[in-house]
Amino acid sequence: MQLEFFPSRTLTLYLARLFITRVVGVLLMLVLILQMLDLLTESGKILAYQGNGQAQLWTYVTLRAPQLIARFLPYSVLLATILTLFTLNQNSEVISMKAAGLSAHQVLAPLFLTAIVVAVVSFTFNERVVTHATGRLKVWQDASYGPLPQDSGVRSNVYLRDGDNILMAATVTGTGNAMAMQGVSWYRRDAQGMVTEQLRSPHATFSNPGWRLESPVRFDVKSTETEQLDSLVIAKDVEPNQVTISSVDADSQSIFELTRSIADLQAAGRRTTELEGKWWHKISGPLSSVLMPLLGAMAAFGLARSGQVLIRAIIGMALGFTYFVIDNAALAMGNFGGYPPLVAAWAPFLLFAFIGETVLIRTEE
Repeated sequence: MQLEFFPSRTLTLYLARLFITRVVGVLLMLVLILQMLDLLTESGKILAYQGNGQAQLWTYVTLRAPQLIARFLPYSVLLATILTLFTLNQNSEVISMKAAGLSAHQVLAPLFLTAIVVAVVSFTFNERVVTHATGRLKVWQDASYGPLPQDSGVRSNVYLRDGDNILMAATVTGTGNAMAMQGVSWYRRDAQGMVTEQLRSPHATFSNPGWRLESPVRFDVKSTETEQLDSLVIAKDVEPNQVTISSVDADSQSIFELTRSIADLQAAGRRTTELEGKWWHKISGPLSSVLMPLLGAMAAFGLARSGQVLIRAIIGMALGFTYFVIDNAALAMGNFGGYPPLVAAWAPFLLFAFIGETVLIRTEE
């Protein structure tokens, strides 16, 4: 038996090429099908906004496709693993490699190497493309697919306390003193927490101190009267940095931006368990691609003429999909505080790495 972890250079390149072409093929198939189904669901809402047309449909596709790629890339690696190994087994290529003295780990080594490259590409793609697209898509959806804000730092559904009062904004753009709010609502509350007055404005800017409402409309709850006002300054104790830390969306921030947001929230005494779990999952999520060759390895071994190769492929697929179910469940438990963030993000990965390695050793090594 060879002592090197990888087989020969020729065999490594052959297996890696087979594997990566199937990963790309399966991913394109999944994304195209899911994108068409998703577009059928959302096209009515997009076109319902007056003036929207084909250009807006393409805009939605460009913002939604990165999310689908990021979500289903690990699934594609799993299906590509099973498809590649099943084909190699059916053509007796696995038997030839084992007859040449290669161990099961050496047969799988080129797939692991390719999966590591896929994981690195996935992490980079998530950080540079997916976070930006996710943030813009959420803001566009909150605006009912109206004009898309051009600011990449857009935040949506911001909720702030102004003493006993409440300040809400549909979207917030800009940073520091240049920060602006759109779709603003301000609620004055009495000592019992009952709303006594409401102010609504399409736009508000930071006036240092406070926020200046443009053309606000006042509604008095007691008299049920509505009044149109000139510009008005409210919430003088609310600073732009409070807006920033109150509207942290982990899916829309890169890992470095999320690190700073978590630090700001901790300094303000806010709970950050959910964000910490998502921070760790930004690493463990793309790295799950490395697990897929191990979980799908059952399709590679066992004699094709035994009639059990299909069953072994189904078992490998079931292991992979079970991992994704448990990973999502653990992350949800971490968000609710049931698990520490580190455990929620990494426990499923380590558990299924142990299971996959155990199955591989018990059956083949």
